[in-house]
Order: sequence, then C-alpha cells, then structure tokens
Amino acid sequence: MSRGGGKGLSLKDKLDGNELDLSLCDLNEVPVRELATLPKATILDLSCNNLISLPSDFCSLMHLVKLDLSKNRLQQLPLDFGRLVNLQHLDLLNNRLVTLPVSFAQLKNLKWLDLKDNPLDPVLAKVAGDCLDEKQCKQAAVKVLQHMRAIQSEQDRQRQRKLQAEREMEKKREAEQRAKEAQEREVRKREKAEEKERRRREYDAQKAAKQEMEKKTKKETVQTRKPASGSRPAQPPRHKHSWSRSVLRVLLFALFCVLCTLAACKLTELQRQPLCVSVNTLYEDVLAALQNHKTLQNMLQQNSQQ
Repeated sequence: MSRGGGKGLSLKDKLDGNELDLSLCDLNEVPVRELATLPKATILDLSCNNLISLPSDFCSLMHLVKLDLSKNRLQQLPLDFGRLVNLQHLDLLNNRLVTLPVSFAQLKNLKWLDLKDNPLDPVLAKVAGDCLDEKQCKQAAVKVLQHMRAIQSEQDRQRQRKLQAEREMEKKREAEQRAKEAQEREVRKREKAEEKERRRREYDAQKAAKQEMEKKTKKETVQTRKPASGSRPAQPPRHKHSWSRSVLRVLLFALFCVLCTLAACKLTELQRQPLCVSVNTLYEDVLAALQNHKTLQNMLQQNSQQ
C-alpha cells in the first residue's frame, strides 16, 4: 500500500485482530476495495492522513463499528453516510467539517462522537458540545443524533409540504383544465344550438317563401282562367268551338264533293250520263241566277248614283 494511491502494501499486514490501523500513512485516498475484502476489520483507524473527502462507496463498509477519521482535512461526509448503521464510535476531531449529512440521523447505534476543532455551524457546534471526556462525547452522540433527526423530520415535512403543494397545484391545474374543457364544451354546445336555430329559421323562411310563391302562382292561374267583369267578352266554350269546326269541315267536304262531281260531269265522258245532265243543268241555272243577281246589283248601283 503506497501512501498516495493506497496500493503496494497488503492491508493484512496492518490488521491486528479486528482492528486495522492505517493512521500516519500519508493517505489522500481511502482503499475502499481492499477494505471491503476484510469484513472482520470492524475497527478502522484513518487518523493523521491527508484525506479531503471520502468516496461514495466508503458507505458500503457497513461492517465498521469504530471509525477514527481525526486529524485529516475532511470538508464533508458522503450524503449516504447513514448507511454505516453498525457504527458505534466516530472520531472526527480536527477536520474542516461545517455540517453533517442528513442521513447521519440513521446512525441509530452511535454511542460516542467527537466533533471538536471543526468549523461547525454554530447551531451544530452548540449541540455537539466540547467532548472533553467520555461522558461529554457520549452526550454529543445522543444530542447530535437528536438534532439530525429533527432536521431530517423537518426536511421530510418540507418535502411532504412540497409534495402536497405540488399535488394541490396539479389538482388545481386539473380542475382549471376541466373547467376550461367544460367551458369549451358549453361554447360548442351553444354554437351548435345557435347554428341549429339559424338553419331552422332559414328552413322556415324558405318554406314560407315557397308557400307564398305557390299561393301567388295559384292566384295568377285562377285570374287567367276567370277574367274579371268588364274585360273582353268571354270566349265561347271549347266544346261549341269544336262543334262549329266540325260543321265547317262537313260543309267544305260537301263543297269539295260537289266541285269534284261538277268537274267530272263537265270534263269527262260522264257528262252524257243522266246524273251529270242534271248536275250540268243545275249548274247552268245557278250560274244564270248569279249573273242575273249581279246585273240587278249593277242596275241598283246606277240608279243610286243618279
């Protein structure tokens, strides 16, 4: 074991029963791995070295019962120093400690403690006392443990209050979120109802306009079919008009037949037939009558002019 690195010399050479003396070795590091291989070394003396700090794995040496770290340059102890639950005797004389880790409160078996000649926090220094004799050192262990437990309890309460505050804040945020979501749902519901009402009004307006248009169209149709009194004479009924057309068609057909018969009797060889002779005679009589009627009209016109 070298003085700087803690290796080179076997620790077993320093072991005497259950006591391992590593004092005055000019150590600046603790050979934790080598110490872990010696679980029977329940008493460890690391006094009068150049230790500035202890490694975090030092707290794995849970077999330690008595530990002497006096006359080093320790500025702080590992945060989980309380894992050394079997520790009964602890000497921290003449170091540079200001405070102790909160886990120190877990050293439930600690019976002896020396914190003299450290720049301790005033409150901690007052609790620890002078430790000038065995009785005072034992009282220091009891009082410091009580003090650290009180600090631990206060920190636990603060942590609980912080957690409670965080939970309440989270509940508040959740409540605000729920309120916001409910408000948004209410807004959406109101907008949906307004949109539904708007569409209903539009539908009613369109329906009313359609009905009004139908009424107007129906009224115009009625007025077209039944004109008001004082207007032009009513047209004859359709069935009478159809009857007049039928009579006219019959007359035209009869006239056509007469003309065809007359043409046949005048222009074909049928003119010598008895029927055609009668027709031709009748034609000539009618023609003579029309000529006489025309001559009479001319005479009447001349007399009227005279």
